[in-house]
Amino acid sequence: MKVEQGVQLDRYTTLGAGGEARAFAKPSTVDEVEEALAWARERGLPIVTIGLGSNMLVADEGVGALVLRLDGELASAETRGELLIAGGGAANAVCLHRARAAGLGAFEFACAIPGTVGGGVRMNAGAYGSDWSEILERALVVDEHGACWQTPTELGLSYRQSKLGQGQVVARVEFRLEPRDPDEIKAKVAELQTLRKAAQPTNKRTFGSVFKNPEHELTAGLMLEACGLKGDRIGGAQISPRHANFIENAGGALAADAIALMAEARRRAYEEYGVELEHEVQFLGPLALPELRS
Repeated sequence: MKVEQGVQLDRYTTLGAGGEARAFAKPSTVDEVEEALAWARERGLPIVTIGLGSNMLVADEGVGALVLRLDGELASAETRGELLIAGGGAANAVCLHRARAAGLGAFEFACAIPGTVGGGVRMNAGAYGSDWSEILERALVVDEHGACWQTPTELGLSYRQSKLGQGQVVARVEFRLEPRDPDEIKAKVAELQTLRKAAQPTNKRTFGSVFKNPEHELTAGLMLEACGLKGDRIGGAQISPRHANFIENAGGALAADAIALMAEARRRAYEEYGVELEHEVQFLGPLALPELRS
């Protein structure tokens, strides 16, 4: 397994911003993941797994870690009976294609989640009323102690989060799906994709939903829209004119620009509604939002 130094991460994220990884590797087997973890441990480096980079904001200063992007057999998917078995680095789109070809349904909602199945486990990804916890059978998690299969309960899946720590890598995933006519699956996916394209900036560079939906009658997007934030811009980052819970790279965006927009959005939501929005996007490197003040 090759470990590279100083790899620029902006090309590995959907927002297209951020600095360098101190070290970068693409393990393709569970053994190589364990090798990578040992390599990092010997050098005192933390581990970060980036998937397709669709739910993360990388600091402009870079990331002082060994950054992993799963490859090879850890990015492939197949079906066995009613199980969809995938590497943690397999794209949701690839997994959905495999499931549809095998006549397996219940994964259609993932068409709205532009990431990997491993990243989905880490954040219990979901859309349109479904999430990973409803279909996940188990996940193979690799850490400094070795590889171990964990159930959804052991993973601690809840709304957009799990108990997985930074040094734990989701290497394989098994979903239990249900038989469904492929044409029915295709029609449902088309319906959901139409809804998504109508509501979200799917043709722009974003990192997906910025904030988790709060316990409030308004979603995060509607709350920020009501605050008049659609279209607001700082530097090269802009709150989407289509959906206020998305930040677009409007040209040369820095992570600092996105953080500044997020801070302003949280401040406005807190002032107008008394709600402290919690970010859904994952931060890599020295990034943090300022504390809200009463």
